[in-house]
Amino acid sequence: MFERLTRQMVAEQGVTEQIKAENQMAWVGAMNKIRNAAEEVILNELIYF
Repeated sequence: MFERLTRQMVAEQGVTEQIKAENQMAWVGAMNKIRNAAEEVILNELIYF
């Protein structure tokens, strides 16, 4: 579930390998935000409800 959500969010937000090659810090920041959001969704759906 985590991987599926992460892939969907990456596609929606347009985080690409080109961004990774051009600006690694921006890519890392975007990926961290996406991972945190996916984790929050999963925790809310599976644990809190």
